[in-house]
Amino acid sequence: MEPSSGWDGPTFQPLVVLELASNTPQEAVAWLLSRIRDGQQNGGAELLVEQLSPGAADGGEKDNPNLFVVGASWQRLLCGAEDCGLFKEYSDGSMRGFTCANQHRFKGFTGAGDDFLSMAECQYIIKHQLEALRAKDETHVPGYSQAKLYPGKSIIRRLQSKGILVQMFPLHDKEELKRLSFSWYRTVRLSLQPLDAIRRYFGEGQALYFGFLEYFTIALLPMAVLGVPYYLFDWENYDKYVLFAVFNLVWCTVLLEVWKRYSATLAYCWGTLSRKKAFEEPRPGFHGVLGLNPVTGRKEPVFPSVSRQLRIYLVSLPFVLLCLYLSLYVMMIYFQLEGWALSVYDEDPTLWTEVLTYIPSIVYAVVIEAVNLLYRYAAEFLTEWENHRRESSYQNHLVLKVLVFNFFNCFASLFYIAFVMQDMLLLRQSLATLLITSQVLNQLMEAFLPYWLQRRRNKKMIRKVLRRRAIEEKELPLAEQVRLEADMSTYLGTFDDYLELFLLFGYVSLFSCIYPLAAVLVVLNNITEVYSDAFKMCKLFKRPFADPAGSIGVWQLAFETISVIAVVTNCALIGMSPQVKAYFPESATQLILWTVAVEHLLLGFKFILAFLIPDVPKHIRVKLAQIEFESLEALKKKVKHLLVVFKLHRKGSEA
Repeated sequence: MEPSSGWDGPTFQPLVVLELASNTPQEAVAWLLSRIRDGQQNGGAELLVEQLSPGAADGGEKDNPNLFVVGASWQRLLCGAEDCGLFKEYSDGSMRGFTCANQHRFKGFTGAGDDFLSMAECQYIIKHQLEALRAKDETHVPGYSQAKLYPGKSIIRRLQSKGILVQMFPLHDKEELKRLSFSWYRTVRLSLQPLDAIRRYFGEGQALYFGFLEYFTIALLPMAVLGVPYYLFDWENYDKYVLFAVFNLVWCTVLLEVWKRYSATLAYCWGTLSRKKAFEEPRPGFHGVLGLNPVTGRKEPVFPSVSRQLRIYLVSLPFVLLCLYLSLYVMMIYFQLEGWALSVYDEDPTLWTEVLTYIPSIVYAVVIEAVNLLYRYAAEFLTEWENHRRESSYQNHLVLKVLVFNFFNCFASLFYIAFVMQDMLLLRQSLATLLITSQVLNQLMEAFLPYWLQRRRNKKMIRKVLRRRAIEEKELPLAEQVRLEADMSTYLGTFDDYLELFLLFGYVSLFSCIYPLAAVLVVLNNITEVYSDAFKMCKLFKRPFADPAGSIGVWQLAFETISVIAVVTNCALIGMSPQVKAYFPESATQLILWTVAVEHLLLGFKFILAFLIPDVPKHIRVKLAQIEFESLEALKKKVKHLLVVFKLHRKGSEA
């Protein structure tokens, strides 16, 4: 990696930006920079860091002078890759943990400055080294007596929790981003996404999301192709939908099981499948009484588990139940409006009154999206208040809260129409309206609104730059580019993207025999989603740090749960159809027993299918076993060698 041209400050490649609060005392700045630059033997990060030259005042506004760019020497990055447990391709084609001792045995390694490490990996390494900075004998951050420190406390996390460190983000590489944009979304083509290039630029977590989005879209094509004729012909003949529903249920299982194999293949090729998770440090927002961690032996805040459980079960759980009740109340208001609109149409069946019958569903869909957004903020506040120590625990509790409410809020009305009102025509209309309205709103909120806001920010920033610089300059200088990126919105992760796919998967799978056209609408939505999400990542947000994910995590379980519920709902809907009821004219009990029996058979078939399809392909399991065997053999040889050396040393001392 060569130093950037046009940058008259550091002689290294700037990779990560640190922004401190504008009023940070100079003693705090000097202390932090010295800790970043200090050698590892002195407890420092041994990284390269320089301050950006402050911009001139413009219209009364001053740029924050406390912007710093961070980089590292090539040897430091290699040592950091070993510390992070980075996996790279070995000479025999397998993926192994990188070690400096065996660096020349890894494919693609030719020496200093090569492309052996991607820019995203280098930025991840720097982030890891910065977060590993620990306090030594300091009692507080210089200039901040309230920002307490103790030996072993993460300095970066303390600065974040106290608002001293405003943000830390990786820089975009304009040339590489331009190439990625062109091959990804700037040209419309019938081809797969460049997942390897996405992974190289944004990291494994982002690449897995776009891989799942692409896989989900392709897997929906058979459903969409079958759904069109079912939608166009013999709509009311529900017994003909039995085959479509059974196909859908098998499809749900095969889709998720094959995805696990595909994601395992991707994760292995990217070196994250067998990568061990690092020991999780306390979250920046975690607080408690200072105590001793029994695992690390370091001092850190300790919060009683009993107190956390009390907060969850006595506050969070009742709040979620209250929100579910309010959602149910809003749903009943919707049904009253729906009934009123239908009565108006029955009295005067004109074009305008027919349009009126769709208004309650559209309004209700908008209300659902608004309520989901408000609840999301409340769920984040509650989960933060529960004071989880680990980020993974925080995310799991947040995902559970949001999934339960969103599932109830989005699907409760459909379940009510299907199983209480038993109005299949209204169910089809409501499902279509909710699905289409939610897709339109999501596109507006996720792409067009951020694009409009970012354009306003960019115009303001570029106007400031042009006042200072010659207008004929085509590209922004690096210093101005850093400030422009610092002003961009922060990408908050794939949570909302997976949540949207989760709800779409529910619309497709839960009521497939009632509205087969749902798969067609979701395919169209996903195609636009690929382009809008790619555009957002490349143009609207700061570059996120790479997330070395080996799977889609808890979302896999969420999708599998939906597929199980889909078996029950589809069997029940088929059992309620007049055509199926005609086979049991005298005994409703027999109908229920047969419906339950078929549902159990399908569930049993689903679980057998999931058991028979291995999660990891055989050739990858063999490679992982070979690596484990070689590691054990190498360990045995090392132990034997140490024993021989010890015996020789002992004989020599006795002589």
